[in-house]
Amino acid sequence: MKNYVCKVLLLTIAICIVSVKLNAQTTGDGKITAKVIDAQNNESVPYATAIVINTKTKAVVKGAQTDAEGNLVIAGIPNGVFTFKISYVGYQTMVRDSISISDAAKTINLGTIKMKTAKGTVLNEVAITAQKSSMQLGIDKKVFSVDQSLVSEGGSASDLLQNVPSVQTDIDGNVSLRGSTGVKVLIDGKPSLIAGGNVAQILQSLPASSIESVELITNPSAKYDAEGQSGIINIVLKKNKKLGFNGSVALTGGNQNNYNASTNLSFQNKKINIYGNYSYRYGNRLGGGYNNITYLNSAFATAYANQNTDSKSLEKGHNVKAGIDYYVTDKSILSFTAGFNNRDNDRNEFLKIDKFNKQNSPLELSNRDNSNLGSGGSYDLNLDFTQKFNKPKEELTFNFSFSEGTNDNYQIYNTNIYNIGGNAVGTLPDIQRNDGNGLNRNYNIQTDYTLPVGKAGKIEAGYRSQIKFAENNTYSDRFNNITGEYEVNYSLTNEFNSKDQVHALYVNYQNQVKDFGYQFGLRAEDATLDTRLGMYTSSGLQYSPGKVEYTRLYPSMFLTQKFKGEQQVQLNYSRRVNRPRGWDTNPFLDVSDPLNYRQGNPNLKPEDVHAFELSYMKFWSKITFTSSVYVRQTNDVIQRVRTDPDENGITISTPQNLTSQLNSGMEFIGRVDVSKAWNFTANVNLYQSKIKGVPSYGILENSGFSWNANLTNNFVLPYNITMQLKGDYRAPEVMAQGKRNAMYAVDAGAKYDFKNKKSSLSLNVRDVFNTRQWSMTTEANNTIIDFRRRMQGTMANLTFSYRFGKNDFNFKKSKKLDQEMRSDEESF
Repeated sequence: MKNYVCKVLLLTIAICIVSVKLNAQTTGDGKITAKVIDAQNNESVPYATAIVINTKTKAVVKGAQTDAEGNLVIAGIPNGVFTFKISYVGYQTMVRDSISISDAAKTINLGTIKMKTAKGTVLNEVAITAQKSSMQLGIDKKVFSVDQSLVSEGGSASDLLQNVPSVQTDIDGNVSLRGSTGVKVLIDGKPSLIAGGNVAQILQSLPASSIESVELITNPSAKYDAEGQSGIINIVLKKNKKLGFNGSVALTGGNQNNYNASTNLSFQNKKINIYGNYSYRYGNRLGGGYNNITYLNSAFATAYANQNTDSKSLEKGHNVKAGIDYYVTDKSILSFTAGFNNRDNDRNEFLKIDKFNKQNSPLELSNRDNSNLGSGGSYDLNLDFTQKFNKPKEELTFNFSFSEGTNDNYQIYNTNIYNIGGNAVGTLPDIQRNDGNGLNRNYNIQTDYTLPVGKAGKIEAGYRSQIKFAENNTYSDRFNNITGEYEVNYSLTNEFNSKDQVHALYVNYQNQVKDFGYQFGLRAEDATLDTRLGMYTSSGLQYSPGKVEYTRLYPSMFLTQKFKGEQQVQLNYSRRVNRPRGWDTNPFLDVSDPLNYRQGNPNLKPEDVHAFELSYMKFWSKITFTSSVYVRQTNDVIQRVRTDPDENGITISTPQNLTSQLNSGMEFIGRVDVSKAWNFTANVNLYQSKIKGVPSYGILENSGFSWNANLTNNFVLPYNITMQLKGDYRAPEVMAQGKRNAMYAVDAGAKYDFKNKKSSLSLNVRDVFNTRQWSMTTEANNTIIDFRRRMQGTMANLTFSYRFGKNDFNFKKSKKLDQEMRSDEESF
C-alpha cells in the first residue's frame, strides 16, 4: 500500500508539471472580466469557478476563481473564439458562447453575471466535462460538494466523511481533522442532539444521501464559535432549493442486511420556498477483534489476559427535515425549519476472557455477553430572519433555535466463569444490569450585522448565547447468586446533571487594498459549566457540585496577498478552545469492558489552543492546488490516562488535563482535470506531534511523525456510466501512552444513468479488500496492551434513484446550444 500511495503522489506531481507546461503553451494577452452576483439577492458570489473553452478543439484554455467580492479576471488568453462557463455549488452553470479574442479586442467585459439557483440533477452534472466543482476554496473555509460521492451511497455520514480530504474517522465514529481530535461537528451550522449530542452516533444515524456538502474551517475567524481544537466541520443537509415543484426518491439495499430509503420534495416560486426530506436507515454492523494485556507488576498473580470479541450492532433511524422560506419583501426573508430524528440501537457483544499466570497456566477462563438496547429521539426548531438594506451588502440576521432530545440505554452484562486454576467449575453467573436515561435541551440566540465600509471593506459584529441542559440518570443492580434476587449496585447508580452556557460578542473588520486583503477580529466569551453528581448510598442520595468558569478573548487575523497567475498566499492566526464533552465530564463508571473501565472527570478544564497557518493557493486551467503549513500549540491538553491495574487486572481510563502538546504539519490538496473522462482529487497531510511528559501520571515525553493521504478518482465512461475509485492510507501515529498502527483501505463505486435522465442505478463497495482495521499498542502503568478491532468489513450497496418535477425556467436558446448544455446550465 505504501508503494501504491507513493506511485499516486508521483503521478499527481507529473500531471501537474505536464499541465503547467501545456498551460504555458496556450497563453496570450487576452483578458475576460466580470462581476458575479446571486440573481435572487444581488449578493456577490465569492470563489466561483470559471473556465474558458476553445470552441473548435473543446479544450480548456484558462480558468480562474472570483475573489471575495465576486470579481473575476481571467488573463493570459490567446486569440480565438471561446465558450465561457462559470459554476458554483448550488447554482446553475452560466454559459456565454462565441467570445472572440483578437488583436482588435483584447479585453472582454462580461458585465454583471447573475447566477441562478441550481435546477439540474447531479446525474447530468457528472456526465459532462465542465461539471460542478467538487471543491470550492474560500478565505477561511473549504467547501466539498459530496452529493456526487458514489462510494458513499447507501452509507452513513460517518462513511461519507472518510472521503473528505483532511478528515478521518476511527472505528468508534470519532472524527479528527488533520490528524487531531477535538474538532467541532455541526449540522447546518448548529449542534445536533441526536443520541444526546454524541457525535459518533449522530454520524451513524444520518444517511449519506441526505448531505449536500461538507465545509471545513481549519482556522476559524472570530465570527465563528471559538470551540473546536482543530477546527470546525459543518455538514450541510440538502435543502432542495429549486424553482417549481421537484422531488426525488432513492432506495438502497446492501449485504449484511443494510437498507436505506429517502425522499425529497420541494416547491419554490418568487414568494415562498417549501422543502421537506425524509430518510430511513436500517444498518447492520458486524465487528470483532482482540485486546491482549501483559501485566508487568510481579506482585499480582495475573500476568496475561487475552480478550477476544465478536459484536453485532443494528441501527434503525428515521430523519425528517422540513422548512419554509417566506420572502416578506425583496429585502426581508423569514424562515422556519424543523427537524426530527428517531433511532433504535441493538448492540450485542460476545467476549471470551482468559487470564493466565507467569507460567502461562490458566487462572480464570470466562465468557461474557454484553447486551445494549438503546433508543432515543430528538427534534429541533429554528426561526431565522434576514433583513437587507438599501446599501449593498448591509445585512442584519437573527436566529432563535431550540432542540430537545432523549437517549435511553438498557445494558445487561452476563459473565459466566467456567474454569478456575485449570479446573472446570459449575456455572457461576455474574449478571449486571444498568438502566440509563438522558434528557438534553439546547437554546441558541444569535444576531449578526454586516456593514460595508468603502469599496471593499466591511465590519461584522454579533452576539450569541448558547445554553445547554443535560440530565443523566443510571440505575444499576446485580444478581445475588445466594438469595436469587437483584440488589442495588450503589457504586454504579447515580444522577449527573449539567448546565453549560456560553455568551459571546464578536467584531470583525475586513478590507482590501489592491491585491492585499486583511481581516482582524476579536471574540469575547464568558463560559460556565455547572455540574451536580448524585451518588446513591445505603443512607440516601448525596450530591457533589462542580463548577468550571472562565472568560477569554479570542483574537483572529487573516492576511491575504494575491499575485499574478491566479496565485494567492494567506497567513492567519486564531485562538481556540476545546471544551470537555458530556461524556468526558460524566463520572459514571462504564464497565462494558471487564478489564478496562472508563469514566469521566467533572473537573476538567478546557483546552487552550493557539493556531497559526500559512497557505498557498494556485489555479491553472485544469488544476486547483492548495497547500498549508500549520502550527498548533495546545495547553491543558485533555488525554485519557490509564491507572495501574488492580489485583484483578482491571484498569480505569479517565480524561485528565496534561501539560501541553505541539502539533505542526504540512497539507496539500489538489484537483486535476486530466481529461474529459478523468479527474482526481489528492490530499496529503504530514504532521509532527510532541506531547510533554507528566511524571505524576506516569507519562513520559513523547513525539513522533505521521502522515495520511487519500486519492479520489472520477471517471466518465461511455453509455452514461460514471465511476469513482478512492484509496486512503494512515501511517502509524504516536499517542500519549503508545502508538496507533497504520491502516489503509480502497473504496469503489459506479453509476449508470438511464436515458430519461431522471433515474439512475449505482453500485458501490466500501473497504474492497477488508483492510480497514484499527490497532494500537499502549505501554504505560505496568501494562502493555495490544489492541486490534474491525468493524463492518467489506460492504456493497445497490441504489436506485428517481427524480421528478418541473422547473419554471423558460429561457430561449438555440437547438444546438440546448443539446450541448446540461439541464442546469443557462446562457446569459
